[in-house]
Amino acid sequence: MFDSLSGKLTGIFERLTRRGLLTEADVDAALREIRIALLEADVALVAVKHFMDAVKPKAIGQSVLRSITPGQMVIKIVQDELVELLGGAEPTPLSLAAVPPVPILMVGLQGSGKTTTTAKLARRLQKNDKKKTLVASLDVHRPAAQEQLAVLAQQAEIVSLPIVPGQAPAAIARRAIEAGRLGGFDVVILDTAGRLAIDEVLMAEVKAVKDTVSPIETLLVADAMTGQDAIRVAEAFNKTLGLTGIALTRLDGDGRGGAALSMRYATGCPIKLIGVGEKIDDIEPFHAGRVASRILGMGDVISLVEKAAASIEQEDAEAMAAKMAEGRFDLDDMAKQLKQMRSMGGLEGIMAMLPGVAKAKAAMATNKINDKVLQHQEAIISSMTLKERHDPRILNASRKRRIAAGSGTHVQDINKLLKQFDQMSRMMKQMKKLGQKGLMRQGLSALMPRMPGRH
Repeated sequence: MFDSLSGKLTGIFERLTRRGLLTEADVDAALREIRIALLEADVALVAVKHFMDAVKPKAIGQSVLRSITPGQMVIKIVQDELVELLGGAEPTPLSLAAVPPVPILMVGLQGSGKTTTTAKLARRLQKNDKKKTLVASLDVHRPAAQEQLAVLAQQAEIVSLPIVPGQAPAAIARRAIEAGRLGGFDVVILDTAGRLAIDEVLMAEVKAVKDTVSPIETLLVADAMTGQDAIRVAEAFNKTLGLTGIALTRLDGDGRGGAALSMRYATGCPIKLIGVGEKIDDIEPFHAGRVASRILGMGDVISLVEKAAASIEQEDAEAMAAKMAEGRFDLDDMAKQLKQMRSMGGLEGIMAMLPGVAKAKAAMATNKINDKVLQHQEAIISSMTLKERHDPRILNASRKRRIAAGSGTHVQDINKLLKQFDQMSRMMKQMKKLGQKGLMRQGLSALMPRMPGRH
């Protein structure tokens, strides 16, 4: 998400910083380009106007033009205002301070990802916040909608309300709250029906449910790739229901992302959650500062570190650290690192959080580096015997042909993998020689495997 916008803004800022001293005309031209880039990314016109009105007076001020690094000052102003547009520096958490079970109402158009987001949120509340959570589908219109939530709930290891055919949505909601109370649940999440477009029947049905259960949170689930319809959808739901927050889905997609920058401005409601992938755990609290940094090509290293901490078991990390300290490293260790990279979102997921993402992604595309490379390398290592994984020096031509046939790859792929492994092994030995101080100097890059395809 935001790739196109991020690439254009990065190019604008690079030209600004290269110029050194800036004139008011230079800044004016850059701001015009920023305005066009935002509009092309499907950010609503009213949101763009508000943003530019806030940025321009500060960016052309004398304190900027006469500063030592005026280009950097302009970038800082744009970043600060982007954070404000997205909701401010501090994230807005879900409000759960009420007598349990706390009702959360999920609303939105059909296809926005309500049912999946309901299951993801329930799992997150239960797993991370230790809140016993019940989910209930109120969608009596879409075929098998209630069964879909039941299946997702089972996958997420959470409880779903038993289905009773023929009940109206408001009656299901009442039953869910009662079941939550009797079952000692902390939270009940109600997944409402959607339509392909906003209509009076949809709004009346959801309003009746809200009046029945008085939810503490009413969250609009919206597709981040909605485009120019984003504001109309958000305003309609907010006017009828009084939204308390927004959950943006498909923030990992390849759309232009303008909805993320428009909905907060249109409704005044905070974006509280974002969906960042297809897995059941791929939901996160929304941090405006982190998203702004990613849009401006500055990366999001904090989220990357959090993902690593969630994906890597403590014991595995300690065992790997011990091996690194001793300068020992084999292909089994390399396979574990490849698997960890995939669990953190793969190469694209990791690269999206690192500074200079636009250039890095361009380099990856040029060298045909993608997540399939990781899968192929894992397949190659899996096709080796235990002895071969522990001592790759024994891999002669006939062994390589056998491994290539077993993994569905080519001998040259195996040679590339072994070259990469040799580079990593040499790095481990070098780190052993450098000791703890050397490791500290090398930093995070010393702990990351070299990108497949690098020479």
